[in-house]
Amino acid sequence: MQTSLMTKPRPSDLGVLGFRYLGAHEVEELADLWGALHQRHTVTAPHLQDIIGAVSLDESWRRRRAQYLQWMRDPDTMAILAEHDGDLAGYAMVTLRDNALGSWDRGDRVAIVQTFAIDPEYTGTGVGSKLLEEMRHQLSASGIRDIEFSALATASEDIDFLEQEGFQPFVTTMVCRVDGFGAHD
Repeated sequence: MQTSLMTKPRPSDLGVLGFRYLGAHEVEELADLWGALHQRHTVTAPHLQDIIGAVSLDESWRRRRAQYLQWMRDPDTMAILAEHDGDLAGYAMVTLRDNALGSWDRGDRVAIVQTFAIDPEYTGTGVGSKLLEEMRHQLSASGIRDIEFSALATASEDIDFLEQEGFQPFVTTMVCRVDGFGAHD
């Protein structure tokens, strides 16, 4: 029987963290970590409920799993799983896109962090920083210069973490219903 992500003992000494690059046949391994992230999303952004309602955990995983499988058809997509003593500690799903010439010189391609999920029991242990370090190492070896990383506007801890890791605000995404108008529609 698998231990719930919410009840595992927190590692006191992280020690060695291993990384494994997943193939499409291993996507199911990410389901529990995605579930914890889905729960965090719904708790962190309740203000969106009237605009873009959350879906159930099962529906969320069904959709995300399908998206992962589609992204992983591209050989440049990276699914990096961080493990500690055989325990799944976190993962990153990273895609690459061509960078249209615009106002900034960002290279020919840009990395997009589609998902960055850390097991709640590993929050604050350095897993996120080490996972970013591994991701940066791989991207740099591929000639990628820039990473785009989205965070919910109300996820102040996530934004603080990203700023500590050298990320800067770039674009703000706003959402509304097509038929909505005004502040209270």
